Amino acid sequence: MAYQAIEDHGIIGDLHTAALVALDGSIDWLCLPHFDSPSVFAAILDDRKGGVFRIGPAATGGVRPRHFYWPDTNVLVTSFLGPGGASEVTDFMPAFNQRTQLVRRVRVFRGSMAFRVECRPAFNYGRHEHQTRIFPEGARFHSPDLHLELAATRPLDQDGSGIASEFVLEEGQTATFILRPMAENAGENFAATSDAESLELLELTAGYWRNWLSRSNYRGRWREMVERSALVLELLTYEPTGAVVAAPTCSLPERLGGARNWDYRYNWIRDAGFTLYGLLRIGFTDEAVRFMGWLEKRCSELDPDGSLQTVYGIDGRKDLTEEKLCHLEGYRGSGPVRIGNAAYLQMQLDIYGALLDAVYLYNKYASPISAELWKDLRRLVNWVCDHWRGVDNGIWEVRGPQQHFVYSKLMCWVTVDRALRLALRRSFPADRDRWFKVRDEIYQEILDQGWNSSRRAFVQSYGSSALDAANLVMPLVFFMSPNDPMMLDTIAAINQPLGQGGLMGGHLVFRYSSEHTDDGLAGDEGAFNMCTFWLVEALTRAGGADPSRLQEARLIFENMLGLANQVGLYSEETGVSGEALGNFPQAFTHMGLISAAFNLDRALGNVSK
Repeated sequence: MAYQAIEDHGIIGDLHTAALVALDGSIDWLCLPHFDSPSVFAAILDDRKGGVFRIGPAATGGVRPRHFYWPDTNVLVTSFLGPGGASEVTDFMPAFNQRTQLVRRVRVFRGSMAFRVECRPAFNYGRHEHQTRIFPEGARFHSPDLHLELAATRPLDQDGSGIASEFVLEEGQTATFILRPMAENAGENFAATSDAESLELLELTAGYWRNWLSRSNYRGRWREMVERSALVLELLTYEPTGAVVAAPTCSLPERLGGARNWDYRYNWIRDAGFTLYGLLRIGFTDEAVRFMGWLEKRCSELDPDGSLQTVYGIDGRKDLTEEKLCHLEGYRGSGPVRIGNAAYLQMQLDIYGALLDAVYLYNKYASPISAELWKDLRRLVNWVCDHWRGVDNGIWEVRGPQQHFVYSKLMCWVTVDRALRLALRRSFPADRDRWFKVRDEIYQEILDQGWNSSRRAFVQSYGSSALDAANLVMPLVFFMSPNDPMMLDTIAAINQPLGQGGLMGGHLVFRYSSEHTDDGLAGDEGAFNMCTFWLVEALTRAGGADPSRLQEARLIFENMLGLANQVGLYSEETGVSGEALGNFPQAFTHMGLISAAFNLDRALGNVSK
């Protein structure tokens, strides 16, 4: 089976885990029972050993597939249009059940079509063998740690350790396949299914998502894309704790054939500010409260010295030991495949600013924070005051030498600034004199050492001449005026082509130049989608005094909308041919879209009045 392109996938999920569905009708990625559990299907990482669950036309000649979502839902439809008939496979995971179920409903709505169904689990990233048993109602797969049941309304035939069957549907006929973990007390009793049951589950699931989305208060331009991004962010939420995974996948490459392959099935502290801002801006206060609960727990479990980790498991665990799965070849040969993430051991000073900014926004727009949380935050702020002058690995988690990254210093400034604002707003006890002094020292040091007068730009690190797209955040966090000459010069420098010293490539922004930054890894990578949305926001804010910048922001934003896949999803990065690179779909990117759309729409509305 050939690899399906990253962008040729849609996503479904139930707030515990998520599956990627390819255009050929194959489930190429699914971890059970949770986002960060071992994979059961991972054909996207190895098309021979990874495991797959495919339902599609038995003969693909002349058949044209396409993806679309039921409006306002996370119910995904893969349609197959061919000369002999037209059909669709509707995939969804009911989000209101305690038990995960992957429901696949096949229907022919014109002519007739022969289908082939294959279900070949590869438990524990393909490391565990399993036994398969066939029943009149379906099949069961037994591995050492997980037992799955596939209920089907069509007979299944065993094929090795998997199943492979063919069946024909005439116009108006349906077939249902439901994959789920076996109940502990199942015994020999098989939980059969019916087409009527799958239809009822479909309608209930669609209703669930439409009811959820109805709470959005966004009414501006690009509403469909904003709401799709909101639906993606909710899909990436782990309901039991409120954590939001950076992406549901691991080891999808930032460069084909390269080694920039990471596991993103965890919750990064730095995502906090962007997550809270995105949710609150479009009316999802309950989700913000849920996510804030996860953050509060992390703050109550500080390391003995008063610091935080950069990233945690969705259940709050701290050990994310990284390992390589050498038996899997990686997406289109892009190894190594990694699980776990060694970034949890890194020093990343910027995370504290992201956290304090999130708490400040939450206190302002959602609900006043508790005295207990303030006690923990006060410890964090004092830790930053003690350590902000040190080197770190930075926002991009470089595996090269630690540096005095300007963005890290910027977010240390945000840490202290938001703490002072919170203390003033809530009359909290605080070390005000010290905090004011440190905030001013950070500000001055960034101006003195973060600005390169030759480049006419804020640079990546002290003494460097390399640019860093993260510095586009300066006006977004109110460190610099959007029209300050230093900020405008920085935007202009970044807005130059990559080959001419800038970070631009075809209206897309690279986070830095791998030629001028020692990140400890070989090779280059694609343009970083979040950074392009940061440029849109920086230009939008500068556009208040110069409408031409506002129009440039809109042009770049519209170009980004055109780079979404068929169903409005984005990965972490975009390659030179517009292909998706990196883990998919990426929460960071969809947060950036929501924020950029909100602020650009508001700015354009002001211009038109």
